[in-house]
Amino acid sequence: MTPPRLGFLGVAWIGRHRMQAIAEHSGAEIVGICDLVAANRDAALSIAPGAKACEHLGQLLELPIDGVVIATPSALHVGHCMAALESGRAVFCQKPLGRNATETQRVVAAARERDLLLGVDLSYRHTAAVEQIRTVLRRGGIGRVFAADLVFHNSYGPEAAWFYDKASAGGGCVIDLGVHLVDLAMWLLQFPAVEHVDSQLFVKGSPLSGDGVEDFASVQLRLAGDIAVRLTCSWRVSAGRDAIIEATFYGTEGGLSMKNVGGSFYDFVGERYVGTRTERLSDPPDQWGGRAAVEWAKRLARSPRFDAEAERLIDVAIVLDMIYRGGSTSWA
Repeated sequence: MTPPRLGFLGVAWIGRHRMQAIAEHSGAEIVGICDLVAANRDAALSIAPGAKACEHLGQLLELPIDGVVIATPSALHVGHCMAALESGRAVFCQKPLGRNATETQRVVAAARERDLLLGVDLSYRHTAAVEQIRTVLRRGGIGRVFAADLVFHNSYGPEAAWFYDKASAGGGCVIDLGVHLVDLAMWLLQFPAVEHVDSQLFVKGSPLSGDGVEDFASVQLRLAGDIAVRLTCSWRVSAGRDAIIEATFYGTEGGLSMKNVGGSFYDFVGERYVGTRTERLSDPPDQWGGRAAVEWAKRLARSPRFDAEAERLIDVAIVLDMIYRGGSTSWA
């Protein structure tokens, strides 16, 4: 395997965190760093002092790189991804890949047509708790799954103004937090068909209307195989703690759950339930935040070719679109 040469577009906190993880654990070479803000570039150069600092994507794509790691505002994702892919570079992008299914399909199609690796930072898949849940589910350890309950309440909400602009973000807490819940439910259940979606979106306690963005969402999914999934997410809800993050799956022979500890955004336990008995599957500490990025970089070292698993990004985006339409019985 040849260590990939990478460029990083957007190196504020999340971009630098992923860059640090890749630098420490993947063997990749950090060749270029790009950000409009000089302070962000300087902070990133302290991690990779040998990299070239760039002020715009065009400069970054002039460098001898194999892939681009993108951590820019959501409205810019599709344009940045397309430019990188059209230049022949693999891409790893922050979620959401697109603000809707149309944008997501466009990027996935470009990666497929150019046979280039495409990854998205769906980071909760890589927590130890979820990895344990997936292992038990794959071997049928709780029987037939018939229900799931997933929650992500953030008592603070994003700071950047663009998160609250529909045109820039694509939506509110659903596309910011709910994307993780939809992805976990669909991925862990191996992407069953979605037969029906019912959603209620609120802003400051009132039903969402117009061009605003939601700060609370309650969603019911009916999946093939008679599986009922409930999703709830919010910004700035009175949760009594910093965050509530949980994903619980109920089967005919038991249950499985990941839960955050003490309101933490980072510490999770994995548990298995049989009746009133609880078995602990995983405990913190668990340095999971950069694993999705590291795994993408390692895969790029093995091969830059398109991975058909990226097609599933479209399935997740379609569910989000259905949620924003207020419910639908159609599945594209």
